Amino acid sequence: MIRIHPEPAHVAKLISLAAVWSAMSLLGACSKGRSTEELLQPNSGGAMTVSESSRHSFSRPSNNLTVAQRGEFFIGNAFFNSPWVVAPASAGARDGLGPLFNARSCDQCHNNDGRGQPPSKEDEQPVSMVIQFATPTPGANNEPQADPNYGVNFNPFGIGGVPAEGKLRIRHREIAGTYGDGTPYTLLAPEYSFEELAYGELAADTKLSPRVAPAVFGSGLLEAIPEAQIMERSDPDDADKDGISGRPNHVWDPLVGRAVLGRFGWKLNQPDIAHQTAAAFSSEIGMTTSLRPAQICTSVQTACLAAPSGGEPEISDEIFAHMVTYQRMLAVPMRRNLETPEVKRGAKLFLETGCESCHRATFKTGVVTDQPWLSDQTIHPFTDLLLHDMGEGLADGRADFAASGSEWRTQPLWGIGLQKTVNGHTRLLHDGRARDVSEAILWHGGEGERAKEAFRNLSQQDREALLRFIDSL
Repeated sequence: MIRIHPEPAHVAKLISLAAVWSAMSLLGACSKGRSTEELLQPNSGGAMTVSESSRHSFSRPSNNLTVAQRGEFFIGNAFFNSPWVVAPASAGARDGLGPLFNARSCDQCHNNDGRGQPPSKEDEQPVSMVIQFATPTPGANNEPQADPNYGVNFNPFGIGGVPAEGKLRIRHREIAGTYGDGTPYTLLAPEYSFEELAYGELAADTKLSPRVAPAVFGSGLLEAIPEAQIMERSDPDDADKDGISGRPNHVWDPLVGRAVLGRFGWKLNQPDIAHQTAAAFSSEIGMTTSLRPAQICTSVQTACLAAPSGGEPEISDEIFAHMVTYQRMLAVPMRRNLETPEVKRGAKLFLETGCESCHRATFKTGVVTDQPWLSDQTIHPFTDLLLHDMGEGLADGRADFAASGSEWRTQPLWGIGLQKTVNGHTRLLHDGRARDVSEAILWHGGEGERAKEAFRNLSQQDREALLRFIDSL
């Protein structure tokens, strides 16, 4: 069976200069009270900022850790980077891979604690990008329901004796557009198909969502932001009529038995680092934890069900805690080139075009008694940790708790200028379709349409200044 991920046509719109200024005026109103000074702070992670611009920029421990805490960091680092092996194995603490999986280690998806990418070749199978499935009808707690034959996401690899689920093919359709000054550009719209499916057809109503692995550095700081600070920018009904209606996603937390604020995942579908990590172990590495104790094999995957286990759970609570704490200790790299006139001009344009309306510059973390290195830090992640409708061009049709098929979390921008150095690529957006920052902006629709159009109609010099500012992050 073949399923193609539909992509509505993205049409570049030419608007009059008067309309541009009108849009920029409306967007500028969203940034009242904001200053370029706030956008040009060098220490994005507060005291958890490190001066680093090498390929290890996202992998450094925070400078405000004690000697004992640094020791714990490196224990977690070792488990995060080392591959898991098939059970049973002599290395009992490291076995239990699969039976079906996407990657053999956390680092394989989040290389150097950075960002993944889609396959670079048409016949290459995805490792740091997953295809998530869901049926249209959610479960009892509003959670997406898995495909009956293929589960929660597509696993292109299996251990010996367990057939992989199939092969993914990605092809791209080119979409031509022009900037307001007539300069042409081309966007890539991905189209997905499955071949050699091993367990029958996908359900006719199954929705799919391609999602690239996000960077993990700075996650502890995002987790430590008080909920009230996130909610203060929530405006689900656009009461202030600024065209921006960010809203939270509330997701089921089985530990507390109720819905809580979502903070992580492309649709804010995980409440904290622990749940995010457990979900990745379960669906992408095929290993159980106390938070996700069941294997992901479906009823038709008989070889998967019969495969040996690496223990119950396969990731011990002690090892799991080390890996979660490791992520909470990862530092944020320092900003660069802030004194250049072009970056300063770009900061002003970041406000004027309305980018800061969603990519909020500043938060302050709360008091975290058992993780003092995270406490009381003024940080600059450039996200609001809210959902925004990004229009049909980016819609995947897959609801995720309260998030609709066209709603996405505002991604943090800190570290984005070092992504090529760390990860060797500049692919962006949830599926990696954008080849650079300018393409990511040009894909914005819905609530991001005005900001996109404001950027598209800037002069080439101003576009470059805005991009230089984003690169400084």
